Amino acid sequence: MKKYLHLILGLYALSLPAQNNLEGRVLAKEGYETVPLIGASVYWMDTKTGTITDDKGAFSIPYLGPEKRLILSYVGFKSDTLSVNQNKLLIHFLDEANSDQLDEVTLIQRRKSLQKSYFEAQNIIQINSEELLKAACCNLSESFETNPSIDVNFSDALTGTKQIRMLGLTSPYLLITEENIPMVRGASQAYGLSFTPGTWIESIQITKGTGSVVNGYESIAGQINTEIKKPFSDVPLFFNLFTSVNGRSEANLQGNWKINDRWSSGLFVHGNQRTQEIDRNGDNFLDVPLAKQYNLLNRWQFTNAEKGWVGFASIRLMQDEKQVGALGFNPVSDRNQNRLWGSEINTNRIDTSLKLGYVFPELTYRSFGFQSAYSHHKQDAFYGFRIYDIDHQSLYTNFLYNSIIGNTNNKFKIGLNFTYDRYLETVDAFYFNRIDRSVGSFFEYSYDSSENFSLIGGIRLDIHNRLGTFITPRLHLRYLPQEKTIIRLSVGSGRKVANIFAENQTLFGTNRQINILENGGSIYGLNPEKAWNYGVSIRQIFNLFGRGGDITADYYITNFTDQVVVDWETEGQISFYNLEGISRANSFQLSFDYSPSEAISFRLAYKNYDVKTTYDSGFLQRPLQAQNRFFANFGWESKRNTKQAQWRWDLTYHALGRQRLVSTQRDSNGSYASAYGLLNSQLTRAFTNKFELYTGVENLGDYKQLNPIIGAEDPFGINFDTAQVYAPVFGRMVYLGLRWNL
Repeated sequence: MKKYLHLILGLYALSLPAQNNLEGRVLAKEGYETVPLIGASVYWMDTKTGTITDDKGAFSIPYLGPEKRLILSYVGFKSDTLSVNQNKLLIHFLDEANSDQLDEVTLIQRRKSLQKSYFEAQNIIQINSEELLKAACCNLSESFETNPSIDVNFSDALTGTKQIRMLGLTSPYLLITEENIPMVRGASQAYGLSFTPGTWIESIQITKGTGSVVNGYESIAGQINTEIKKPFSDVPLFFNLFTSVNGRSEANLQGNWKINDRWSSGLFVHGNQRTQEIDRNGDNFLDVPLAKQYNLLNRWQFTNAEKGWVGFASIRLMQDEKQVGALGFNPVSDRNQNRLWGSEINTNRIDTSLKLGYVFPELTYRSFGFQSAYSHHKQDAFYGFRIYDIDHQSLYTNFLYNSIIGNTNNKFKIGLNFTYDRYLETVDAFYFNRIDRSVGSFFEYSYDSSENFSLIGGIRLDIHNRLGTFITPRLHLRYLPQEKTIIRLSVGSGRKVANIFAENQTLFGTNRQINILENGGSIYGLNPEKAWNYGVSIRQIFNLFGRGGDITADYYITNFTDQVVVDWETEGQISFYNLEGISRANSFQLSFDYSPSEAISFRLAYKNYDVKTTYDSGFLQRPLQAQNRFFANFGWESKRNTKQAQWRWDLTYHALGRQRLVSTQRDSNGSYASAYGLLNSQLTRAFTNKFELYTGVENLGDYKQLNPIIGAEDPFGINFDTAQVYAPVFGRMVYLGLRWNL
């Protein structure tokens, strides 16, 4: 509701003249999911005053008083005529028209599971829960296989952890949030994406380029925001089972209940395990870890639309255990011995959050809200003789006020936030203890003509105990030279504290010597990272044979003025030092989306990356980064019958070009990994709209990297290295699962 009434609290109350507009949203129920009706007609009876809803189902129309009646209509739905006695936020659901009440229903456009923004100034891609059902999305890190904007890579040859990249940069350069609260950061950078089960996710928003100043200064290459299913709108009961040939078993149970008209609560329970030892490549090391994870989430939702209040409170407990290394390794008897190499990574985490929002009933363009979150992440890990323990406590608060300047075309947000992070790290025999504190204020102005031009301009001032006092400006522009051509421009800066060990935990799966070449910086003796990002996006919507599609070209440039260089170039060593020279990431993407029929859809993309950094050994392309990538997705689904039964099939192809390799015992200086392709497919049979079975295969061609572990025959020697992974280790993976809801 109004994106849950902004969910943030403001500190400022400004009285500004305003046009007397009625604002609201037109929604519908698709199963148990709440969806916006895009392009619904909203107009006053017996007048020429009207409008249509945007891609969030939102509208704004002059309020003509209680004597007029408002008509809401949408093709294929029953029209409603409302008596609006007060000018307050209007949330209305339309019901689908019954087939026996209509001679004919023409479906103009089926809601896409992956939607590109049309009205927003920012370049945003929306992924809904339907898209997540197209692959084995066991957790958030696996939720991007059918999306060309995010690249998914394996981080090492031990843990099976998937690492994401956008615009050629790894996840530490992205702001990853959960319901606009920073989530995967600090200690959770390496494995945090695997801590959110896929069945909990309602939708994902991907923003290319620097994000909003409201969400902080850390976004450099973009933002990924995850929305968790809401107790108010989610199904009462959901059950999911999953199993695969790589030994992974998973169960999810989700229940929601409505306590009264204002209070709802949800309980999400997740568990997964892998107990089977698998070594398909014969190197005497596990191809995938032995693992267990328990995840529990309790959410509470309060909604009082009449008075304008909404609130959320949640608590989550998570325990994750991984064992990797040699076959037969026993962590009790073999630890600190040189018989078998092994590792354990045990994580305990607690997350709590509170969000409150208020919309003025008589002035719906004004709202304020409050966000607060606390997390405690404790990881104890050893890798052979190496140790990496981290204890991270984090507190985040955000206050915000929204209003307009003159009329609803001119909106602004102003607010204040505070962050606190306490890190305790043990790295082999060294200890690091630090506290990061920052207070930031921001102002963001947006102009939207609802026709051919919109902009968002923001600036924030932050005072940080280590980064100092600094300003972060950002600007996003959207222009339509014609109705079906959208041009977007963006520019902005971002910065971050480099958590060199938490972000590069793959180094502990090696026997490389760690070198920190400090020069008096504030974090590990290193300077903070700073970059500017510039982007342009051109989208052309077209109709071909009566069906809609679009072609989009994006080009983004990220230039670092300060960066902590992670240097693997010298065999047997890994070095961290401040950038002296040029570091850039240039990203080009050309994508094509088209649905020749209601049953069939195509999605194609080509990506080119020019990602280079100045190392001590020269200006080089980033290792393990494919310069060229190709993506293709084909989807088919049958029409549901009277029992709501349906078949769905998806086929996805990823092609990766050559990747530069650092010099090692396995790879000589100047070596490149060969190009290869991966094919994934899934078939789903829905017996009703409440029960379905699915089966799929990842890496259908069974492509595997040869000798992914360097020096596996001598794991305690200087050449042992599990981090130089450029292709799958396990090979073909077949899975089976079921979904059932009430």
